Amino acid sequence: MRILLVLILLCGSAVAQEIPVRWDELTASDFPLAVQRASGTCILPIGILEKHGMHVPMGSDLIHVREWANRAARKEYAVVFPDYFYGQINEARHQPGTFSLPSNLIMDLLQATVEEIARNGFKKIVIINGHGGNPEFIRFFMQSQLNKKHDYALYFFEPGRDEAFNAKVSQMRKTPAADDQHAGEKETSMNMFYRPDLVKLSRATDESGKNQARLAIPAYTAIAWYSKFPNHYAGDGSNANAELGKLYADFEIDALVKGLKEIKADTKTLQLQNEFFERVENLNKKR
Repeated sequence: MRILLVLILLCGSAVAQEIPVRWDELTASDFPLAVQRASGTCILPIGILEKHGMHVPMGSDLIHVREWANRAARKEYAVVFPDYFYGQINEARHQPGTFSLPSNLIMDLLQATVEEIARNGFKKIVIINGHGGNPEFIRFFMQSQLNKKHDYALYFFEPGRDEAFNAKVSQMRKTPAADDQHAGEKETSMNMFYRPDLVKLSRATDESGKNQARLAIPAYTAIAWYSKFPNHYAGDGSNANAELGKLYADFEIDALVKGLKEIKADTKTLQLQNEFFERVENLNKKR
């Protein structure tokens, strides 16, 4: 009898281990178990569809966050929302393959998405981002959550700085980090690690990724990026290698695993959020 009980427990544990991390791969019967196992935590990886030089895929940022989220969630269980590429990419509309939606639509779509994620039982939604043109949009979106009371909390996770890691990267890099902004050595290396089958390294020098510095004024303008990098390529991807990509990937994955553990244990954010809205309501009642 004891042996049978042990076998049942072991089988139950094995089934739990086999629950997929990806939302789109879960069955309806496993979904409530996944929410529970994730402690109500869902990762929303945001990428984009845009040109990445002539040598790496349009969905490089999407592939990056997809793999980052999936690999971290397998180590620290969380449910990963399916591919989401509805971000800010107006600066690449002159390039073929760019998928750019109106600003009000991407705000509304992201709002509807997080509300649907929450409606399905996830009260902690962790946004991770793979596209350099998204952070300002994401931060503004997050601040806009204070316009209305919600029963969920949003977290925008970005890996912190690590001097030991930076030193390793510096030893391996072949191009200056300051020049490596888009489809250069870092992004190409990560593609070579995650999806080497999609990288056409011989095409990395077909266009220039140098800063053309065509605008010199003491103010930011919407055309600033284009004035520097009209080819939508910033850096030199020809120096990339999968070993460097693995170094970046491992650092990000480990950081997200640690972040997920802390977020899943967090009780303070929702508490303070509720306190904030109570004070807003009390202030409104006095008027």
